[in-house]
Amino acid sequence: MLTTRLSLRFRSFSDSFIDEDPQKALQALNEALQGESDNAEWFCQRAYAHILLRNYSCAADDAKIAQQLQPSLPLAFMRTGIAEYHLNHFESAHAAFTQGHQLDVSEKSFEIWIKRCEEMMGVVSTENKTSKSVVFVSCRHDWYQTESQVIVTVMVKNVPKDGVCANFMEKELSASIGLASGETYNLSFHLLHPIIPQQSNFKILSTKVEFKMKKTDAIRWEKLEGEGQESNIKHFNPNQYPTSSHYTRKWDKMVVDISEEEKNEKLEGDAALNKLFQQIYCDGTDEVKRAMNKSFMESGGTVLSTNWKDVGKRKVDVSPPDDAEFKKY
Repeated sequence: MLTTRLSLRFRSFSDSFIDEDPQKALQALNEALQGESDNAEWFCQRAYAHILLRNYSCAADDAKIAQQLQPSLPLAFMRTGIAEYHLNHFESAHAAFTQGHQLDVSEKSFEIWIKRCEEMMGVVSTENKTSKSVVFVSCRHDWYQTESQVIVTVMVKNVPKDGVCANFMEKELSASIGLASGETYNLSFHLLHPIIPQQSNFKILSTKVEFKMKKTDAIRWEKLEGEGQESNIKHFNPNQYPTSSHYTRKWDKMVVDISEEEKNEKLEGDAALNKLFQQIYCDGTDEVKRAMNKSFMESGGTVLSTNWKDVGKRKVDVSPPDDAEFKKY
């Protein structure tokens, strides 16, 4: 029991860990918080898992607990604001983002969310009450499909991690994208056929944002928007991808190119390291995955081994870097 508590104490619930499987991460955080109910960062991360699962009320509750435990933690106010925003509590969200921005003025995501809240509340500052024309932001977008998904791609660069707010409904996609310039690009599509909202998601890359919508049936969409008719429904042909463009594309090659682009996307620092570990885990055998999980948990996150023959027969000890000292609390 003591070993379990120590391993939980030093466990890191990173955003990438939660992104991979929000439900699994939520269960792990529930277990961790049962043993240590005063960890503000864990409450923040559980709020993040709730946000991904669209449990916005639970997310707001956890984020507010994190604020009480650690009032100087900007992330707690970010999580609170996002949850309140999705609950349509725009004034509360605005207040949370404003407090968080005061704690961390370098985080540009706060500014983007504050502007969104002001737009939703209809707030116009006194400086902008002069005859200032409204700026309509336009971004290039396209779409394609596979047998199981419809993918909308918006070509925008350097979108902040928290800069996208998307709403997937049975026959509608609406989203707002916070641009690096501080402006917001809004999009809305009335879809030709139904999708499964719970299995649809979006992904922010360095040069674009992708919205992936799960089809209810493996049928070929003639176009992205409109009213689908039963008589026009055709079985999916992987060699024919309809698009909004007026020229022919080699879509099979494009799908491969996009996957290759995501794979080769150049990241730096912790993001690059996390991507490497994720790739090793995804490509590894069951023994490799067991070895990585066991070594990470037992060493308090200081050792990550892929050798099951080694770690499978022993307890993995804590091994901090040479310039660090491990302390038990």
